[in-house]
Amino acid sequence: MSLQMRYIAKRLIYAVLTVWVLISITFLLMQMLPGDPFSGLKVINPEIKASLATKYGLDKPVLEQYGIYVNNLIHGDFGSSIVSGRQVTDIIAQAFPVSLELGIRALIFAIILGFLSGIIAALKHRTKWDTLMMILVLLGVSVPSFIIGALLQYFFGVVLFQFTGIHFFAIIGWGSENSKILPAFALAFGSMASIGRLMRSSMLDVLGQDYIRTAKVKGIKKKDIILHHCLRNALMPVITVLGPMTAVLLTGTFAVEYVFSISGLGKYFVDSVQANDYPVIIGTTLFFGMFLVLCNLIVDILNSCIDPRVRLGGEENR
Repeated sequence: MSLQMRYIAKRLIYAVLTVWVLISITFLLMQMLPGDPFSGLKVINPEIKASLATKYGLDKPVLEQYGIYVNNLIHGDFGSSIVSGRQVTDIIAQAFPVSLELGIRALIFAIILGFLSGIIAALKHRTKWDTLMMILVLLGVSVPSFIIGALLQYFFGVVLFQFTGIHFFAIIGWGSENSKILPAFALAFGSMASIGRLMRSSMLDVLGQDYIRTAKVKGIKKKDIILHHCLRNALMPVITVLGPMTAVLLTGTFAVEYVFSISGLGKYFVDSVQANDYPVIIGTTLFFGMFLVLCNLIVDILNSCIDPRVRLGGEENR
């Protein structure tokens, strides 16, 4: 077996083990939750509760429940919602495209604005532009996305409307194009700040290299130096973090969806937690977890194809 195939096989094994650990931990956490999944239904009759427990297999021993639970997952059965009665797979199929679109829009915002802010901060080093970018970076890495979302809603929905009388962006819902800007920006803000900080550091490092000074001495135009020498080398460290960041953005929409009342998978998850809807909690958690593992697996494989040092690293450390 080639070194490349051996590396891919090892990553696949790690991915399967990670999913199994995720499944087991999720099951155990559900068992430890206080109360029962029927408390939100306000069922008083003990006979009805017992009947529901039998229907959902909650009257069986824990180990037997775990075996049934894993077997159902292997066959693609996530169960049905206790509150609505809908199949969890149907809920995921309906809601995930909304979360996916939100994540993709946020990723586009994060990449474009992050690269631009990092480049400007590096080229305008120790100026007011650099200081402004560093303030935005500090806010991005320290303020949660749902706080950013609430601030955007207040500014555009209250403050700006009082001055102009115009609703520039819808602050609730997910339908028209202008309703998709604020939630995508709120979700992207933290990643945008991280990309901007890394791009700034990378650009400053490249700008201090000897070959850049040599290019300047030769009389090469500043624009050509930046485009053909600085950016190409400064982009490499940033590109390596885009894979995991993409997975995080595509699966980290919970709070933003709830703040903006978007009927994506994140909102279903928050609602299910409040209602103790165990099948939906487990189903959405596992779906997002497996999606994240899959994204990281793809990134690892692509990195090993692009840079041989990735797959050689494991062999050299043995």
